[in-house]
Amino acid sequence: MNQLNINTVLFDLGGVLLELSGMPTLIEWTKNKYSSEEIWEKWLSSSAVRAYESGRSSLEEFSKALIEEFDLPVDIVSLRKEFNIWLKGLYPGTIELLEEVRASHRIACFSNTNDLHWDKIKNDFGIYELFHKCFVSHETGFLKPDDKAFQYVIKELGSPPETLLFLDDNKINVDSAIANGMQAFCVSGVKEARGILVSIGLL
Repeated sequence: MNQLNINTVLFDLGGVLLELSGMPTLIEWTKNKYSSEEIWEKWLSSSAVRAYESGRSSLEEFSKALIEEFDLPVDIVSLRKEFNIWLKGLYPGTIELLEEVRASHRIACFSNTNDLHWDKIKNDFGIYELFHKCFVSHETGFLKPDDKAFQYVIKELGSPPETLLFLDDNKINVDSAIANGMQAFCVSGVKEARGILVSIGLL
């Protein structure tokens, strides 16, 4: 791969630019029934999560449905309190990386998220204004790893998919990006993201 083939870099948010605390909590609540990879797969396919993060349900409806679906030993108030703090903050070097990539390429975020977390991302972390485009599931109605989500992004960016580079921390999303013609890598955190961009000559 050569950086000259890429005109846009798409970043997932949680797990790539933002540190999350939610999955370890879910693993604990489900009594270590699932591995880290398994809990992510269950999360991504969850009907409760998909409804909320595609903008089709409220926080209260999501909370009730998630407790039932995952058989969680918590009440709605406890879940919502915990869910509100799942976004711990930016990984060190996030803003510097975005500014560096932005200097030579269009950058966008492409994330499954929800109204609660998105408000916090926009208002508290200082990265929203750095993106040229934002594709967030609760606004678009499309969720990764669904093909429709990737096809929507490709259409909106108006570029051939092979000119789009996508960085995500979930292999299932990366595999879907590649299947839809994008160039994509699975990374965890800013350090790995930077390493990939350096290795392909983009930085």
